[in-house]
Amino acid sequence: MDQDLIADLYRQMLQIRRFEEEAARLYTERKIGGFLHLYIGQEAVAVGALSVLEPQDQVMTGYRCHGHYLARGGNARAGMAELLGKATGCAQGRGGSMHFYNVEDNFLGGWGIVGAQVPVSAGVAFAQKYKKDNGVTLCFLGDGAINIGSFHEGMSLASLWKLPVIYIIENNQFAMGTPLERTAPSEDLSIRALGYPMASATVDGHDIFEVRSAVHSAAQRAREQKLPTLLEIKTYRYRGHSMADPAKYRTKEELEAQKALDPIFTLGEKMDSLGMNDLREKIDQEIENEIQDAVQFAEESPFPDESTALDYAYVSYNYPS
Repeated sequence: MDQDLIADLYRQMLQIRRFEEEAARLYTERKIGGFLHLYIGQEAVAVGALSVLEPQDQVMTGYRCHGHYLARGGNARAGMAELLGKATGCAQGRGGSMHFYNVEDNFLGGWGIVGAQVPVSAGVAFAQKYKKDNGVTLCFLGDGAINIGSFHEGMSLASLWKLPVIYIIENNQFAMGTPLERTAPSEDLSIRALGYPMASATVDGHDIFEVRSAVHSAAQRAREQKLPTLLEIKTYRYRGHSMADPAKYRTKEELEAQKALDPIFTLGEKMDSLGMNDLREKIDQEIENEIQDAVQFAEESPFPDESTALDYAYVSYNYPS
């Protein structure tokens, strides 16, 4: 196996895990306001999927967006500063937890309205096809978004117009606190693709290599045939829907069974079995240093100046000249 690839995937997943754990701590200390939706447990989905994309590809997701931002090349300092509402944040302190953004790496942000990113992703993919830039749009959404009207609108347009877009349902088993069996008539969410129709697959989200393989095939289809794909990636979130959710709707035994499949620990064990334990320990320390540095940077950064409160809120008076 490619040991450099294994080390890089492990590094990225661990970076997200430690970022989220520190975010949870800062939230309990009331240094982060508003909502905070953590990605702990789902790291293999974002890292695996984004690891096979090209620089020109576009990415957007819902409001559980920290992991995707980091996996797409986002800076941990800027991400942590955004959580604390600081001027040095990736959205200059204006977006907060649900609206990370990084235009340099074509990460078009976290979207706060459930399912809103689905038709917008179709529009972005339409632009890519129109400009012939050989780009692909990757759109993440939760299993709670599959019954939203905009989900069906976006899927229909993607198939009708033959757009280079990949829709990834991150099936973490719960729509907020409602289990999947109470929101969907079938455990197989990939069958939603049959109504449009488009290619589809169900993927084990605990296996980062299976995620990479499925997204690679979908991206190849999008580039070469300009056809969309719907992927259901089965995963599990270890925390509640948000920091305000105690997650009492599941048992301790269920949670522990899922944690036994943890993709970070699994890949770490694989590294040790390949004689890469020294490298793994080095990565562990480097990530710890990086995240602690990000926290310090965020806490020491200034809040946006009050005089800039209306910046970016309205178009200029001489628009469009």
